[in-house]
Amino acid sequence: MASSEALETRPAIDAALARRLVDAQFPQWAALPLELLDPAGLDHVIYRLGDELAVRLPRHAGAIGQARKESRWLPLLAPHLPLTIPAPVGVGEPAFGYPWPWAVSRWLDGEVATVETLADSATAAVELARFLTALQGFPPPEAVTGAGRLPEDLTGGPPADRDTATRAAIARVDGVFDAGAMTRLWDAALDAPLWHGPPVWFHGDFHTGNLLTHGGRLSAVLDFGGLGVGDPARDLMIAFTLMTARSRAVFREALGVDEATWLRGRGWALATGLNAYTSYAAVNPGIAAQTSRQITEALVG
Repeated sequence: MASSEALETRPAIDAALARRLVDAQFPQWAALPLELLDPAGLDHVIYRLGDELAVRLPRHAGAIGQARKESRWLPLLAPHLPLTIPAPVGVGEPAFGYPWPWAVSRWLDGEVATVETLADSATAAVELARFLTALQGFPPPEAVTGAGRLPEDLTGGPPADRDTATRAAIARVDGVFDAGAMTRLWDAALDAPLWHGPPVWFHGDFHTGNLLTHGGRLSAVLDFGGLGVGDPARDLMIAFTLMTARSRAVFREALGVDEATWLRGRGWALATGLNAYTSYAAVNPGIAAQTSRQITEALVG
């Protein structure tokens, strides 16, 4: 989820603009109808294009690198992952006053995963652990590209990079949540030993809203804008956005997470939950509920 600093520029996006962009740059799809997906995501305006495609237009500057990142890396990752991920089919260019790259991908059927249906599911917990295990086991990009160095759009720093913003958010929500408990957790996460294993792939925004279900089972993982290589603790936020204490224990055991990594993961869940809460909760009740749960569950552990 994008930081509040990246949310300032928001170009006007409507169906007429989307139609002009598609028709001009992908004329082979000009005859296909466009239908707005409502509600769309926070980072993109999404249109269904015919029966089999989706058009995703970034809403703000924090999402503008996603189209090219997904186009480059997801086709390499997809065959090695046990859940479906988006299949990019084209990257559009800025035009008609729209300033950023945009994406066309295969449409994925399904319902957004919910706490009500999956929170206490040991099966879902194991499936998510298997997905992360497969993602983390894919060769690092240096090995894939032969470049010998990590591409800049895949780098990810430690939790300390968010220290100033997280402490400011804690102060801002004091009275809504327990500021003392949040500060203690954040201090502990920063004091935890850093990841000393080899850098591994992480999704980077691995929460309930980026999972699809079909027939009551997990079917797909979406939105790889935060895809990177580094500390696997970043993706532990799913344990606090979706799971109960019981299913978290199953997930942790299946993934084989050590104490330091779990503590850093709680810190990431707290920091990202606070960022989303302070950015959106006042205007979006759904995000307020989701991030309140994330913060509370991170404190529980």
